Amino acid sequence: MIMDEKHERAAGLDISKKDAKVCVRVPSKRAGFSSYTVSTYGAFTNEIQRLRRDLEQAAVTIVVMEATGDYWKPFFFVLSESLNVMLVNAKQAKNIPGRKSDVSDARWLAELGAHGLLRASFVPPEQIRQLRDLTRTRTNLTREQTREYSRLEKHLEDANIKLSLVASSLTTRSAHSILTAMVDGERDPHVLADLAHVSMVHKVPELVEALTGRFSEHHAFMVKLHLHRIAELAASIATLDARIGEVMEPFQAARDALAMIPGLSKRGAENILAEIGTDMTVFPSPGHLASWAGVCPGQNESAGRVKSTKTRPGNRYLKGYLGIAALTISRSNTTFLSAKFRRIQSRGGNLKAVVALEHTLLIIIWKMLTTGEAYTDLGPDCRQLSNPDKIRDRAIRQLNALGYDVDVTPIVAA
Repeated sequence: MIMDEKHERAAGLDISKKDAKVCVRVPSKRAGFSSYTVSTYGAFTNEIQRLRRDLEQAAVTIVVMEATGDYWKPFFFVLSESLNVMLVNAKQAKNIPGRKSDVSDARWLAELGAHGLLRASFVPPEQIRQLRDLTRTRTNLTREQTREYSRLEKHLEDANIKLSLVASSLTTRSAHSILTAMVDGERDPHVLADLAHVSMVHKVPELVEALTGRFSEHHAFMVKLHLHRIAELAASIATLDARIGEVMEPFQAARDALAMIPGLSKRGAENILAEIGTDMTVFPSPGHLASWAGVCPGQNESAGRVKSTKTRPGNRYLKGYLGIAALTISRSNTTFLSAKFRRIQSRGGNLKAVVALEHTLLIIIWKMLTTGEAYTDLGPDCRQLSNPDKIRDRAIRQLNALGYDVDVTPIVAA
C-alpha cells in the first residue's frame, strides 16, 4: 500500500545537548522517489539560525523534532519563527528496533512527517510558558521548604525537643519564636513556653515538658541553619507570588472562576492555568484534555483481551495539582464532587476515586474555559433526587441481602 504524501519537502531533527542531526527529504529526480541529505548542526544560536536559512532555501514545508528533555526548545523557538515546526512525543515516533541511531532517527522523523503520521504536541504560548516556569519554580521551592522543616524536626528529635507534639506545626509563629530563642541561647523551658502565642496559654504545662531536653550548641547551630534556609525560601516564594500576580493579570477572570470549584484555591487555579492555558481549542474535547493529562484509563487491548488500563504518565505537575484538589474535596461532605468521591471510593477504593475526581475536575475546567459559564454545585444529594427509584430499589436489595423482607410505602404529603 502506498501512503499519501502530505509534504514533498520535509525535515527531521534528532536533537542532543551539543548538536542536531538533520535529515532533509526532498523529491528525487527519479519519479516516485525521494532523496535524503543528513547534516549536523551545532546547538548554538548562530548554528540554529544557519539551519533555519538552509531549510528555508530547501523550501521545507514541515520540520519534525522529538520532545527530548529541554534540548528541543532552542531549535523549536528559533525555527518556528519562519517554518512550520512540529514537536512530537518520542513514544509516537519510536523507530524500528535494531535500526536506531541519530541519523536513522532523523530520517525516520522526516519520513513520518512527510506522510502526516504524527500528531503535534501541545506547546503553550509564550505568556503561558512564562507562567508555567514561575508556578513550577514556586511548587519546587515549596516542596524544598517542606523538606527543610522535616530536617529541622529530625534535629529537634535528636535533642529530645517534642515541640511538634504540642504546637500544631513547626511553621506557626509560636514555634518560630521558641526556636529562635533557643538558638540565641535560652534553655529554660518555662521562659520558652511563655513565648508561645496567647492562644496556646492552656498548653503551657505541656510546652514545658516538650521543651525539656538536651538541646546543645550543635543543635542550636543546625536549627539556625535550617531556619535561615526556611526564611530564604519563604522570601523567594513571596517574590514569585508577586511576579505570578503580574503575569496572571490577563487571566485573572479565568483564575477567579476556577477558584470557585470546590477543592481549588486561587493558587491551585493559577497552577492549573499555567499547565493547560486558557485556550481550549487545542484540546478538541474534555476527553482529549484528560488523556493528555494522564487522568483517564489507558487502552491496551489485543485479541479481545484487555491487558492493562493503567493511566499514562501525562503531565506530572498537573496531576499533582489535581490530586491535591481531589484530596481536599474528599475531606468534605457538602458538595456534589465529595458525594461522587465517596460513591466511587465505596466500590473502587481511594486511588480510583482520586483519579476519577481528577478526571471530573478537568472536564469541569474544560467546559468552564470553553463556554465561560460559572461553576454551580449541584449538591451532595443531586444523584438521589434525580433518580429516586434507583436509590430505593438498591436499598431494598441491600435489606433483602441482609435477610429482611420489606414493604415500601410512599409518604403522602399532608
